[in-house]
Amino acid sequence: MNHSRITGWGKYIPEKCLSNLDIEKFVNTGHDWIVSRTGIEQRYIANDDENCSMMAVKAIEKSLEQANRSASDLDLIIVATNTPDYLVPSVSSIIQHNLGANCPAFTVVTGCTGFMYALITAHQFLATGAYSCISIVGVDTISRFLDWNDRTTCVLFGDGAGAVVLEATNKPYGIISFDMGSDGAKGMQLAIPGFGSAVKMDHAMLNRGDQFLSMVGSDIFKFATRIVPPTIRKIVDAADLVLNDIALFVPHQANIRIIESATKELVIDKEKIFSNIHHYGNTSAASIPLCLIDIVAQKRVNIGDYLCLVSFGAGLTWASAIVRWGTHLD
Repeated sequence: MNHSRITGWGKYIPEKCLSNLDIEKFVNTGHDWIVSRTGIEQRYIANDDENCSMMAVKAIEKSLEQANRSASDLDLIIVATNTPDYLVPSVSSIIQHNLGANCPAFTVVTGCTGFMYALITAHQFLATGAYSCISIVGVDTISRFLDWNDRTTCVLFGDGAGAVVLEATNKPYGIISFDMGSDGAKGMQLAIPGFGSAVKMDHAMLNRGDQFLSMVGSDIFKFATRIVPPTIRKIVDAADLVLNDIALFVPHQANIRIIESATKELVIDKEKIFSNIHHYGNTSAASIPLCLIDIVAQKRVNIGDYLCLVSFGAGLTWASAIVRWGTHLD
């Protein structure tokens, strides 16, 4: 049982949908400007009663139902988020309790790559035989930390949660190869600088606006377009495949121009590049699982297909994997 496969999937999307036309009413921007520079047409924003743990629990419950599992079957819960309910206690323990699960739980905080880091980590527990059934959820409420007067950030992000159940199997499915990396040299180019032990929590911090997400977009663009082609080549080679063997490329949904530029170098057929950024915006750690769930819903993947998942984000970090699709239904 040295393989793993995704057997269940589920998502939770907040009720409130914020379109570009809505944003036009309070930010000096326009629908056409946002679409041309990001590809985003709308995003979903959490209400006051929709926090990180609540959305994660809803998504996990749906994924367990899809997998014909219950919370009692879980050996481990891994939560990928940048926006937990609190700094302490860990949101993963809150989620574990609210699910009614009796298993360990921990949180991965690696920016937008969090879900990929969690997926790769879960695979190790299953491949070694330590565990047999793991829940992984990517969830973020980035809207809580946006300056809604800053059009360089507020138009980009949305909230949501996507979860999968990963189970051990003796069939050759799941993660075939992977790559992870970190380059902290320009980590503060994408940051929420006002929270943590490195800063003093006072009115001066709030007056500076350090509680809000800040981003140097040009540096993030350069980083993403530099790192995506080589990490894809690396995992394709490691899986003993060629690019044409990949049924679908699933990049982190940060910006449509990043996706187009990063994949142009590889000469990938546009029909093989999946994107739903127009619908959700950048949902950070929830981005990749929401893509997977939409791919299944749109019947874009078949048993045995190879998917190339690639993510990049705060840290600065990246993570990618070749996943051979297989479920409990095959």
